[in-house]
Amino acid sequence: MVTGHLREKNGYFQMILTYNNKDMNGKRQTKSFSTGLPVKGNKKRAEALLWKTRQEFNPDTGMSCKDALFADFLKKWLQDAINRVDADTYALYTYDAKAFIIPYFKDTAVTVAKIKPGDIEGYYQYERTEKNALNTALLQYHEVIEEALAYAVELELIRDNPADKVNPISGEVRILFTDFLLEWLEMIKHNVEMTTYASYAMSIKSCIIPYFKEFRLTLKDVTPKHIQDYYQYELNEKGVSACTVIHRHANIRKALQYAYKVGLIAFNPADRIERPKTAKFVGSIYDAGELEALFAVVKNKPIELAVILGAFYGLRRSEIVGLKWDAIDFGKKTLTIKHTVTELRVDGKAIIVEKDRAKTKSSHRTLPLVEPFEKLLQRLKEEQERNQQVCGSAYCREYLGYIYVNELGERIKPGYVTQNFALTLKNHGLKKIRFHDLRHSCASLLYANGVSLKEIQEWLGHSDISTTSNIYTHLDFSSKVASANAIIGVYPS
Repeated sequence: MVTGHLREKNGYFQMILTYNNKDMNGKRQTKSFSTGLPVKGNKKRAEALLWKTRQEFNPDTGMSCKDALFADFLKKWLQDAINRVDADTYALYTYDAKAFIIPYFKDTAVTVAKIKPGDIEGYYQYERTEKNALNTALLQYHEVIEEALAYAVELELIRDNPADKVNPISGEVRILFTDFLLEWLEMIKHNVEMTTYASYAMSIKSCIIPYFKEFRLTLKDVTPKHIQDYYQYELNEKGVSACTVIHRHANIRKALQYAYKVGLIAFNPADRIERPKTAKFVGSIYDAGELEALFAVVKNKPIELAVILGAFYGLRRSEIVGLKWDAIDFGKKTLTIKHTVTELRVDGKAIIVEKDRAKTKSSHRTLPLVEPFEKLLQRLKEEQERNQQVCGSAYCREYLGYIYVNELGERIKPGYVTQNFALTLKNHGLKKIRFHDLRHSCASLLYANGVSLKEIQEWLGHSDISTTSNIYTHLDFSSKVASANAIIGVYPS
């Protein structure tokens, strides 16, 4: 029987497994494994990993098939290698592993199942720069690592030997650029927000890798021209916007910057390209009359709440779906934006991410509760209470704290807002705009009615006033007409 628990060490979760095999003192043995997960925000993931490791742990060998640290695997390999090599070779392997290789990898969270060529080259780079290791020593270390990982292949812990792709002398890593991008994605997965990872993964897996795959470029072969050609392909052949290309450039540059930082490449080729210039944003918006027609169409419909919050309060879709009853203060007549719900696709699967915070620090804001919206909220509250009574045990109680739910108490999904809004416009012959354009419409009306950019910034929750200025100052032409009229008196007759 294998039991286990989590503990915190140096800001990361560790798994401690206890199993029946007795040591020389008759006590149950224990084994610790690093999860590689930071403590903050990862308890559920760590618990799931602990459960999985307990299932896969082999008490006979003291090894977990998938999650053993590479440093621990080296110790296990040394134990088994004593009967596989001659005494002199074994003595050399043991000395190199215990004196040099294990101490380095002991301080990393690299597991035997996930060790990559870049991890191995990172070690050789460390030996070259920090320890001034000679080429003969590097070749010895490489032989140890290569033999240990060949054993891992034999045990079916890994499919291919990553040491075969590394030259310890030249520092050359024969890793394909596309494979490196996938490795980098896996590395950052637990170190960035899920929304950020989903954005990176979608861009890299769906667009960047399919383009570069046919060229079979190694990481060191990638030149600024290869990257520039890719951007031109996206602009000219795929017809994507310059803004989209710049987002993909950010992905490529960030990945290559990591490769440069750990010494896998001599410089970052993405730093030597010309980024396309973006056109100034011109959104499609609704004026006051169009909004009035829209409000009439959605009245008493499920999409009404989303439209009002988007058009009047300028809320983002994630802020609308994430709005809770505890954010409403009927006494002080305020609503506070402090919780978001986002829908993502990660590795082909749709997931919902809930956060008890807004997009940025500035996005956490308190707005006045106007009378018409207060009445709408009161009506929704009464409807929810009535639906709970009517549906009884069939009513979903998981989302009782949320405002935007359906008749059965299920929280409205972000995708529903986008899809239903588009259908509403089409079915009633209204001008086609995106749901997010309601937020732009809100800003445009505020600006047209004399509200300053600083006040608009605070209303919309922008972190930087330059964002507000760059997006919205062009929207209201009437203010320019007023400026022209103000100086018409000096125009020559």
